[in-house]
Amino acid sequence: MTIPALDALLLPLCRQAGAAIMDVYDTDFEARAKDDDSPVTEADLAADRIIVAALEKAFPEIAVVTEERASSHEGERPERFFLIDPLDGTKEFVKRGGDFTVNIALIDNGVPVRGYVFAPALDRFFWTDDNGTAMLKEGDEPAREISVSTPDNDALRIVASKSHKNPETEEYIGRYSISDYKSAGSSLKFCLVATGEADLYPRLGPTMEWDTGAGDAVLRAAGGFVDRMEGGPVQYGKSDLYNPHFVAYAAGVTLKS
Repeated sequence: MTIPALDALLLPLCRQAGAAIMDVYDTDFEARAKDDDSPVTEADLAADRIIVAALEKAFPEIAVVTEERASSHEGERPERFFLIDPLDGTKEFVKRGGDFTVNIALIDNGVPVRGYVFAPALDRFFWTDDNGTAMLKEGDEPAREISVSTPDNDALRIVASKSHKNPETEEYIGRYSISDYKSAGSSLKFCLVATGEADLYPRLGPTMEWDTGAGDAVLRAAGGFVDRMEGGPVQYGKSDLYNPHFVAYAAGVTLKS
């Protein structure tokens, strides 16, 4: 199935959503708890409105699944759909940390084939372009192609969740020889592996497909992998939208069982 050209719409759309998020960020906003106890703010909802309206207008034939609209989670998933997390890392946003992102992915037959990850507070934009190349634009610098680094399995660089570390993750990380360990929020963890700033990102805790789809697409385009702990790539379009535990890594990393 032909993949539509997206850059002309989604690059400015992510920046528009990011600007709406930053408008809220600069106010004395309030956060409320959703049914799953995760926080939501007006920034999440404002970005969601902007993104969904634009996608439905431009691609009325492609379904949209977004974190902030429970109705979009229901029913069978079509072969192709947009997967949206309008503000990933709301906990970091509430803490006034910079590790939050706008995320748009295009899923085709269970695979994240396109991804857009914009960190408005950091002005870092990661995406898969219309040619399938992983790209990065930072501030006023020209956009450039990115790819994973060649890892040293005796001195791996690990990135893990800033807000969701647990003993299982720490135990898994302890199986490796590590030269550097850093924490990051939101889908930026995938992107740090994609740029070669880290080699391995394990997640042994709950995530939803919208948390990972866009970053997963960027990492795959950069030459990396996102695999289930038991092996094989993470698949998208599951009925409940829950991800299995997974490990994201650069080509050349020797995984530990």
